[in-house]
Amino acid sequence: MKLHELTAFTANSLMGLKMSVHNVADPQLHALYEEMIRAEEANLKELLQFYPMAPTETRNNKGKSEYGDMTGFYGWQLLGLSKSCIMSYADAITETATPKLKDTFTKHLNNAIKFHTKIFNFMMDRCYYPAYDLHQMLENDKMMAKKALEM
Repeated sequence: MKLHELTAFTANSLMGLKMSVHNVADPQLHALYEEMIRAEEANLKELLQFYPMAPTETRNNKGKSEYGDMTGFYGWQLLGLSKSCIMSYADAITETATPKLKDTFTKHLNNAIKFHTKIFNFMMDRCYYPAYDLHQMLENDKMMAKKALEM
């Protein structure tokens, strides 16, 4: 499952970087973007080498998505961001000594969890995240990785 998560995250990040790099005017920052793009491309190619060894047992397959646009990309981007928010707030709660701030972080964490559920359900309903079909998830990862590498 972590292979899937890292591959999906890397492909999504790579697509975002490639869409943004042309807007970065500062030459040094532009060079850093290009370096990150090359590193993510290399990482993605290495991760894809493990896919033939992954198990392919399936369960609850809803089929392929009917959307041919970038909705899946934007959904994955939002899903990853919401997961990062959850981890950040959970970490912050353990480091906070002020009760009122801890309560605020806890409220934000609970809201982030609720939002993650919404975006997860959105992705599941539209077959962008076939969470119970490992084979389909891995196939989607390969498709997104290929798309990201070809951009």
